[in-house]
Amino acid sequence: MADQESHETTQDGIADNATKAPGVDNDGANASSPISVSQFMMSNKTESIMWLLRIFTLVSTFFFLFPIFGVAEGGYFYQRALLANALTSVCRLHQRLPRFQFSKAYITQALLEDSCHYFLYSLIFITSYPITLCLVPVAVFSLLHATAYNRKILDIIGPNSIPWMRSFLDKMTMHQQILFKFIACNEILLMAASVFMLLGGRAHLFLPFFYYRFMTLRYASRRNPYCRTLFYELRVATEQLTARPSCPTFLQKACHKVIKLICKLAPGS
Repeated sequence: MADQESHETTQDGIADNATKAPGVDNDGANASSPISVSQFMMSNKTESIMWLLRIFTLVSTFFFLFPIFGVAEGGYFYQRALLANALTSVCRLHQRLPRFQFSKAYITQALLEDSCHYFLYSLIFITSYPITLCLVPVAVFSLLHATAYNRKILDIIGPNSIPWMRSFLDKMTMHQQILFKFIACNEILLMAASVFMLLGGRAHLFLPFFYYRFMTLRYASRRNPYCRTLFYELRVATEQLTARPSCPTFLQKACHKVIKLICKLAPGS
């Protein structure tokens, strides 16, 4: 999964799978001066910290979905997952941005980064009522971003180590575009969920407005076009559905009004 400017279909932080770990040749075999996993992690401290944070995000998400330690403790795991995601985003921003400057130009540059989007995402939801849908993008991104690093560790352990894990990583790479669309779908659904949460008294007044700003950033993302693509596909599918003679008139009018509203709210409209 290449993290290149010419390939804008991946989220920030997915390393190039073709890059091998130090001490490992192109066939996954140990080179002349092999290193241990601990040495590799110490030589790539920032990447290692992000990998550990992503694993912690996945573990916290698991314990939130399956509250083995109790429902109350599950709420704490919800916050831990979002906190770990925020820290991961900060580390990634540290890699991608120049030295911090308190200026409009620096903030504008930061807001173009997908890592900044998900740092803000974590801040938006970390104090809200726990929403399962909220952790789905965080967990899937963590899983995708950890794939390349996991492969490097497996190559250091041995060329044929843990074959079931290698098979799982290959499937993740093969279906990454489907997973990115799945994440974009969750991002869109969360906009409606935030409104319903506000009406149900489970969200603060500003949650839908903050999340709308997040969605505008995702829609305008340079490196991840899946949100824009999914909005377009949903619009086309809705227009095709309402164009059928069997579609009730009131439903046609309602759908057209919703499409018009969304187009009006979209960035650049």
